Amino acid sequence: MTTWQGWHQFATTDPITPPQPGQAPRSPDERLAYHSAFVTIRTPAISQLATQVRTLMILGRHQQATARPSLIVTGPAAAGKTTALLHVGRACHLAHTRKNPPPPGSAHAAVPVAYVLVPPGATAKTLITEFARYLGIPTTTRMTQTQITDAVCHTYTAAGVQLVLIDEIHRLNPRTTTGAQTADLLKDLTERLPATFVYAGINVTDTPLFTGVRGAQLAGRATLVDCGPLPARHGTRRPFTDVITDIENNLDLTHHKPGTLPRHAPYPHQRTAGRTGSLTRLIRQAAITAITDGTEHITKNSLEAIRLDHLTEIHHHPTRGR
Repeated sequence: MTTWQGWHQFATTDPITPPQPGQAPRSPDERLAYHSAFVTIRTPAISQLATQVRTLMILGRHQQATARPSLIVTGPAAAGKTTALLHVGRACHLAHTRKNPPPPGSAHAAVPVAYVLVPPGATAKTLITEFARYLGIPTTTRMTQTQITDAVCHTYTAAGVQLVLIDEIHRLNPRTTTGAQTADLLKDLTERLPATFVYAGINVTDTPLFTGVRGAQLAGRATLVDCGPLPARHGTRRPFTDVITDIENNLDLTHHKPGTLPRHAPYPHQRTAGRTGSLTRLIRQAAITAITDGTEHITKNSLEAIRLDHLTEIHHHPTRGR
């Protein structure tokens, strides 16, 4: 998805659908494929990000003198940050293309969204080259960073890019010379491109991104969207249980009893530390196991049998990390 062709295919491909009332039963292979892809669960972070993106895009629409306000999605690993970023980016893409269809006979679709990954050990030149690669802007090793940046700004503006999504922002370290130059490049892009920038990274507030003069500039322009662990309780609400219920309602198992997973919510909350990415993986793996072994339902015992990512397992069984 870090090229326009890949992003366009992702954004315009109909998402996989959950089982519908009255629908003929799907085959085991179809249901395995469904749980592999699965639906996007609308978490509180996704709802907050969607609202903030809409608001800031309107707020910055006619702003020209200074950089537009931006957003930073932060949280621990396996918390659903990239999922939230992609979900909101796809929604923006589809909304824009519905309102602005290409003229009859035109082969060029609108380019409302750009999605860029910060490369490991990023320098200003390697990062701006990633921006160029997204839209297929030709570059050569002889081109300077300034030349590539000028080409990117011209092409992105002409293409009508309105939302720029930058993932893995925690890879930047403004305390180093190359990191400082890369942070300056991003500041330059936010001032030259008529677009809203949304960054995502692991625990961004704990990284050097918010330190020093450059960090103060970023903190002064960016709204933070926390994709942190969901609490078991928040006042009278149960956010984690609500997400489990939503996941369960989208399962496609022939013998699963609705209400089973919400009833056992304390266990997966303790198991995943409230991280929605780990929670979704836990239940999807249990569903796939239930289909392959023929049980067709999920219980607390079947959840306990699933092994998850190392980070989650260390949290659940600290002695395993020794």
